Amino acid sequence: MTRPLAIAPSILAANFAKLGQEVTDVTAAGAEWIHLDVMDGHFVPNISYGPSVIKALRPFTQAVFDCHLMISPADPYLEAFADAGCDYITVHAEAGPHLHRSLQAIRALGKKAGVALNPATPISALENIIGDIDLILIMSVNPGFGGQKFIPAISAKIAQANMLIGDRPIQLEVDGGITPETARIATAAGANVLVAGSAIFKGDGVDDYRKTIDTLRSSALEGRR
Repeated sequence: MTRPLAIAPSILAANFAKLGQEVTDVTAAGAEWIHLDVMDGHFVPNISYGPSVIKALRPFTQAVFDCHLMISPADPYLEAFADAGCDYITVHAEAGPHLHRSLQAIRALGKKAGVALNPATPISALENIIGDIDLILIMSVNPGFGGQKFIPAISAKIAQANMLIGDRPIQLEVDGGITPETARIATAAGANVLVAGSAIFKGDGVDDYRKTIDTLRSSALEGRR
């Protein structure tokens, strides 16, 4: 099954003084998804924003809101992020002892359930719960900060995830160090959703964002050939 390609700009790298406009601009530039990195300063060594910011951004676009929870525990906050308008809610496999319960809770809220894996966490962690997953997020950097370089060995892990997914309707997303050079590596291994922050928001405004998104998409499509 060929899953649709999507570019998902991470607003962690956007201008926080005008986040609403940034979301409007980047979707006007061709982004299908908006990636929302939520950090708690506990699970990862950084703090970003919470559900109130996401709720305030929801009216600015109809694009998919892809919420990546880098928080622990996550379960007590799932309802708040669902109410904020997130479409996908992704929790880390490493963030709590009851991953399957978390996925069930997300789906019970009417949302798509995702699992993120840190670089050192094997794909085998998902084998027994694959039927309850709507998205697999492969971290190609260590979570917590933007601007890091893609870890080359992760390409094999993306391919393993793609094999585990098979024909299931599961999105395969990669986050970390995505550039025109690494986008084709990620899609060649099977990824169909690419998260990019610094690479996109280094520009300013729709025209700059469109050039970068078009370049990323072109490179990603090359990897699929």
